[in-house]
Amino acid sequence: MARSSAPEKRPGFFSQLKTLLRFTTEAYPWLPWLLAGIVVVGIGVGVLVGFLLPPVAVWSIIVWAVTGLVFGVLGALFITTRLSTTAMYKKIEGMPGAAGYVMSSSLGRSWQASETPVGVNPRTQEAVYRAIGRGGVVVVGEGARGRLTRLVADERSKAQRVASGVPVTVIFIGHGDDEVPIAKLASTIKGLPKAIDRTTMAAVIKRMESVSQSLSSLPIPKGIDPTKARAPRPR
Repeated sequence: MARSSAPEKRPGFFSQLKTLLRFTTEAYPWLPWLLAGIVVVGIGVGVLVGFLLPPVAVWSIIVWAVTGLVFGVLGALFITTRLSTTAMYKKIEGMPGAAGYVMSSSLGRSWQASETPVGVNPRTQEAVYRAIGRGGVVVVGEGARGRLTRLVADERSKAQRVASGVPVTVIFIGHGDDEVPIAKLASTIKGLPKAIDRTTMAAVIKRMESVSQSLSSLPIPKGIDPTKARAPRPR
């Protein structure tokens, strides 16, 4: 008789929180002290309010202290979440495949992108990624800019030919002039002005997919392990 396999148990809130804190503390060793300070300040503010607002009584001070504790914990969680995102970007900075990872996980429903590049140099691992959304078509080059010229030009020409009239934006990852750091890639793409409606967007996606060559035989840049790079978030 076959043994039924039990469903995989998802980690609980506190387990996820512990993992999140460990991940973020690796990048910011001073984080525990900051979080403790935020909680203490929250309690202190609550106690102060309890003394200032009448009626001044023990129960009132305790209630305000607990309220301050709650707000302190919420503030600490907010800071941890923000810093964990920054830590994740620091971890993947300069790694092949970082652009695809960010585009596939951080653009939201208004954009469609894949972690798989639409063009890649197998020898040097320079890669080109594509996103399609309300802001048009975005072509992202990752690697040495000089060696990306042809790959980016080919993808831009294809987009302009297939999606005539739709804006095509080219972005190069880096810290030089006219380049975008990986930490600002998602916000830069999402900040593009809306140029097409959802119907046109769906049509462009369908056309681009129909003319895109299969990349199954091309090596995908290695280096990004989403289970290790992504900052886990407590639920």
